[in-house]
Amino acid sequence: MYIDGEWQFGSSGKTRVIKNPATEEVIATVTEGAAEDVCRAVEAAHRAFYERGWMASKARDRAAILYQLADRLEEKIEEFALLETLNNGKSIHDSIYDINDAVNQFRFYAGLATKPHGQVYDVPDEIQAMVIAEPIGVVGQIVPWNYPLLMATQKIAPALAAGCTVVIKPAEQTPLTLIRLFELIDEIGFPNGVINLVLGAGSVVGAELSSNPLVDKISFTGGTATGKIIMKTAADTIKKVSLELGGKSPLIVFEDADFETAVDYASFAIFANQGQVCSAGSRLLLQQSIYEKFVTELVKKAKAIKIGPGIDESTDMGPLISEVQLNRVLGYIDIGIKEGARVLCGGNKLNRQGYFIEPTIFTDTTPEMRIVQEEIFGPVLVIQKFKTEEEAIRLANGTNYGLAGGVFTTDSARAMRVIRKLRAGITWINTYHNTFNEAPWGGYKQSGIGRDLGTYGFQEYLEMKQVNINLDIKPIGWLKAENK
Repeated sequence: MYIDGEWQFGSSGKTRVIKNPATEEVIATVTEGAAEDVCRAVEAAHRAFYERGWMASKARDRAAILYQLADRLEEKIEEFALLETLNNGKSIHDSIYDINDAVNQFRFYAGLATKPHGQVYDVPDEIQAMVIAEPIGVVGQIVPWNYPLLMATQKIAPALAAGCTVVIKPAEQTPLTLIRLFELIDEIGFPNGVINLVLGAGSVVGAELSSNPLVDKISFTGGTATGKIIMKTAADTIKKVSLELGGKSPLIVFEDADFETAVDYASFAIFANQGQVCSAGSRLLLQQSIYEKFVTELVKKAKAIKIGPGIDESTDMGPLISEVQLNRVLGYIDIGIKEGARVLCGGNKLNRQGYFIEPTIFTDTTPEMRIVQEEIFGPVLVIQKFKTEEEAIRLANGTNYGLAGGVFTTDSARAMRVIRKLRAGITWINTYHNTFNEAPWGGYKQSGIGRDLGTYGFQEYLEMKQVNINLDIKPIGWLKAENK
């Protein structure tokens, strides 16, 4: 772990083995953090912010060090991508894309750090009134295992650019690329305590970050159930909270959609990154008139997906992250079958080393089924049929989630009508999964609170302070007795 500018082992002396999900082989052993280690990291971040001057640091200086980190990371994209693939299992092509994106996140927020913030406004009295944007303070960040480095950098970069200090916890399964990033941070020479890395279980490290009174804000990406626990815990100290949680996102295809494009994206939406994407298009809503033709082609695409280790450049879909996740996904497939849904393809673990599962497609579903309502977080697609636009919207909004959604149609007016009625924070028309650092990322309903990325993600790390300056300095004369 990296605390107060120094590499440290956990106080408990415990360790955790890290496995390659494609081979089930141990590829690393890392230290295991405890609540005591979190407290030390938080205290270091608190000192760095409140006592050592990071709170008053200059935007140009923060930008310069973020640009430097971006340059160092860019020099090592292939190294980081290989490490990401070995630790997470995703294809090497996806890992290279992710590391490039991480580089761009550092540069985006480095540039944003020096841009104007706050506002001035007119008021009736002889007062100069303004709003000043200031850093929140000490930030605890908890990131998931599906995008180990990218999800970390999209939180680290805006927090540091805004002038906050950071204590970050990677997922216990995937700490390796973040550890490597901290080696670059150490080499560059960030001020001690400004950014700290604590490893360990969410139930221990995450719980302490959420409850520690010296943490001013908690930012979490992960499952909705865990997000609810974090929100309840943070309430005791009235922490600022941002949560990017689960999804059960609909992809709606109307009969006039470009057929080949829609089939291609429907496959990509659910099977990219093994379906381990919070915004995955895990519910396919097909207009009834095109159902038979569409499903036939979609199943062909699913069966053509090449499954294998991510380091093989011909691989389309790698393994799931762990045996626990594999069993969770297989469990949901069993639930779907028992609920009466029909498996069109897949549904089985591959008979080989590694946590590999076949791309799976369910049909004959009903809205109340668990496989329709609950996030599976794997390569499992459920298909729903609709006849009218109104029915499509009702089905699309028919879960507790509201992270993402897509619409495929050549009728531009209908596309916008439907998108405007989707209760989701991230939407696409005739495309899916495109994401940009410039745009806010987050959801409605039980998919979360607040936003990552873009200027909105930057504002999540700022407090707004009202300042009023008297331009006519004289007694106000408010006591009636003195005025007689």
